[in-house]
Amino acid sequence: MVADAYGFENIDEIAKISYTWNVRRDSVTVMVRDWAWNLDSGKVYYSGPDTTLTYTIADKTADLDAIDQRFINDRYWLLFPFQLAWDTGYTFEVIEDQKSPIQGAPTTKLIIKYNDTDGYTPGDAYDLYLDDNHMIKEWVFRRGDGPNGRAITWDAVQEFEGIKIHLEHMNDAGEKVIWFTDVEVEKK
Repeated sequence: MVADAYGFENIDEIAKISYTWNVRRDSVTVMVRDWAWNLDSGKVYYSGPDTTLTYTIADKTADLDAIDQRFINDRYWLLFPFQLAWDTGYTFEVIEDQKSPIQGAPTTKLIIKYNDTDGYTPGDAYDLYLDDNHMIKEWVFRRGDGPNGRAITWDAVQEFEGIKIHLEHMNDAGEKVIWFTDVEVEKK
């Protein structure tokens, strides 16, 4: 349902997604990373403060794990609704009539718990707070399925070639902490 709300039926028509991932801490932009992902070939272009390179996901070697971990992290922030369709190693629970932690809006809470063997951070959990259209309003990431996490909003949704992407994420103080610029989506 969530992936469909974001246009998952159109993802097979997408050839490439490129974007700049930005992070701010304490009112200072501390990190900027540029990505371009060719969905068909699996080629990933990365440019960050430490290096610039291109690799293929299927042929990734151990020395590229640190870059690939950044790619997966940044991709989750950009395309998490689609990860729910792509990923298989999780369970979920739905709880109706929940108030979102930041805005206090009425939502449906979707709890996603990843298994303890897959991925770079196995066992993590996400509490998604969905509106009536199955769009993410807020989420709480809980490392290792711990009891506490940090609530972040999902704002500034924009449509690109039939898929919807949130471009801004705010903390509970209303500060933009993660945002995307230079987003381009190319059709096949």
